[in-house]
Amino acid sequence: MTETAHPHPDPELERLVAERTRELTEMLAWQANCWDDERRQLARQLHDSLGSSMTALTMHLALLSQHIPAENKSMRDRSAQMKTLLNGIIETNRKMQLALWNDKLEFLGLKAALAELVPAFGAEHGLAANASLPEDDSPYTREVGALLLRCAEEGLRNAAAHAQATRVDVILDDDGEMAMLTVRDDGVGPGEDALEKSSKGCHGLRLLRERARYLGGNLTLARADNGGAILQMTLPRQLAA
Repeated sequence: MTETAHPHPDPELERLVAERTRELTEMLAWQANCWDDERRQLARQLHDSLGSSMTALTMHLALLSQHIPAENKSMRDRSAQMKTLLNGIIETNRKMQLALWNDKLEFLGLKAALAELVPAFGAEHGLAANASLPEDDSPYTREVGALLLRCAEEGLRNAAAHAQATRVDVILDDDGEMAMLTVRDDGVGPGEDALEKSSKGCHGLRLLRERARYLGGNLTLARADNGGAILQMTLPRQLAA
């Protein structure tokens, strides 16, 4: 039997494909960073403008309520309703700010942001959610810190929405050279080639993977030996100046 000859790869074509891939990865990372900057600015505007206005209104309402006669029940009831409405708007505004950008990441660091995010997510979705964090809080660059936090958010969302998990653990490790963020759950677990298959329908994972590649790291999604999913991102240790 004669062997089928395989054409030799064209070096120039391979070079062009590699260059185009690199350009697309850089463009995607740049766009994602722009999105993060816009989200951060919008969250700050909501805090400084709407948040401050709502707080001021609450204070004014409290002062006005003090002058409502005790016998005027209808006005007191209306005042209580207004206070409840304002408190609801303030809470909604706070949640919107947090969904857009976690200020703790910028002002207190990644460790503080994860320490708040994980148990709050677990309480909201009925999961036993735990964060294992290093003692030292390394001051990562905004880009690295935001990407690791996004990975945690994506892993938590997947555990609650798709994995049918009851427990999820978020683990941050730093060996001095690489930062590693792991999200592990006890759900049904992914199949083979999980990241490749899920990336086709999950743009969140695809975006995380490309951003990690741009920074010289990687993202993996695998099935744990005892079931469940392990989403893991590793990035070169880039510290803020």
